[in-house]
Amino acid sequence: MGLFSRRKKAEVEEIEGLDALDTDDPGTPGEEADTEDATRSEGADAPADGDDTVERPDHLDAGPFDAHDAPEEDRIDLGALLVPTIDGMELRMEVDQRSGNVTGANLVIEGSSLQVQAFAAPKSRGLWDEVRTSLRDSVVKQGGTAETRPGVFGTELITRLPVKRADGRTGYRPARFLGVDGPRWFLRAILTGKALGDRAQAERFETLISRLVVVRGTEAMAPQELIPLHLPGQRPGLAQIAEGPLDPLARGPEITEVG
Repeated sequence: MGLFSRRKKAEVEEIEGLDALDTDDPGTPGEEADTEDATRSEGADAPADGDDTVERPDHLDAGPFDAHDAPEEDRIDLGALLVPTIDGMELRMEVDQRSGNVTGANLVIEGSSLQVQAFAAPKSRGLWDEVRTSLRDSVVKQGGTAETRPGVFGTELITRLPVKRADGRTGYRPARFLGVDGPRWFLRAILTGKALGDRAQAERFETLISRLVVVRGTEAMAPQELIPLHLPGQRPGLAQIAEGPLDPLARGPEITEVG
């Protein structure tokens, strides 16, 4: 991966979580659906929530891995996450400009983006069922659509969030939410961009997720607390990132790191 450059994003979009699905940024969906596409919430025709996992395909590795079980590989150290190095991948780190804390990582490949974050989880249960329900309710409340489906890592959530187009009409921006419950951690990934409609690209990102490593650490952390991230090449202390309850749609201003 090459030298890093950076840019700052001035402010958060007015619609909650809209910048996570913004078609104006590289790596996010390039097409918007017309207003005529009916707004649907999850209903009887959608798969029921649960452990809906399709047969694990050959293109996946055995992960995402816990740090104690990860195989040896050249990876980028981001603190909570160790990301494999991939030719042509851009790494964009999200930084809260008010606190200076790193809040997420975006892995961009050929016009698609995967936002990844890791959170602390209880020993006794996973978080994805709870987070998925909150996500679905939030998207529908904003006038979007949210449907579950079986996926390679378990039940996924497919969303379409409304946004005003340049011509004044309302379009919808799609996203694919994936969640993985690990030992005392929860990994959330949001896939946007061309990979939503391109099977080969989607598999490339699925493989990337299966090679990620989550570093939970031994510190006491509240469930749904963001496990601290840092910029590549930096190794800060163990001070935890102050966050409220997990809000999967909220994203702050970002600094872009280009690989």
